[in-house]
Amino acid sequence: MTAQSRIARTTRETDIVLELRLDGSGQVEIDSGIPFLDHMLQLFAAHGFFDLNLRAKGDLEVDDHHTVEDIGICLGQAFRQALQVLPRFKRYGFARVPMDEAVAQVTVDLSNRPFLVYNVNFLAGGGRFDPQLVKEFWRAVAQHGGMTLHIEAPYGENTHHLIEAIFKAAGRALDQATLPEPRLSGTPSTKGVL
Repeated sequence: MTAQSRIARTTRETDIVLELRLDGSGQVEIDSGIPFLDHMLQLFAAHGFFDLNLRAKGDLEVDDHHTVEDIGICLGQAFRQALQVLPRFKRYGFARVPMDEAVAQVTVDLSNRPFLVYNVNFLAGGGRFDPQLVKEFWRAVAQHGGMTLHIEAPYGENTHHLIEAIFKAAGRALDQATLPEPRLSGTPSTKGVL
């Protein structure tokens, strides 16, 4: 069966439809209304080989916060839903990705125990996109995807480069964690459940 999902979320602040295919080729159609986030999600999908379709309308006249967080919620839910049809997967993933002077590393456990460790310090700047929203996005992904997610950026001078390295590393780590594990005879846990 194909590990894919479709999530629709409508609130007073956002209206989002997100479709995810884990065993894709990195094909994307993304329109969040936030061009920088669109670019980061394109990189995430390309490096994770995920097919991702996203249409989002949000109260961007207020700011980007609600839209970014709600897209994170939907992406987390999409991973959780897609993994339901893929019971034998590797579970753990890790990637360390450089982007010029910056480097980021992401470690993930698809454990059904949501937790975010986020050790990133951004410098001032970063264009029109608020760098604080990166943490909000990944917190929402972790919580709603049932992921233990560690994101670290030990060094870097350019905020854009740091954020880009994070999204690329996250795509690669999640690709690794969601790969089928044919040697498993059941759930990837000695407990028998995640």
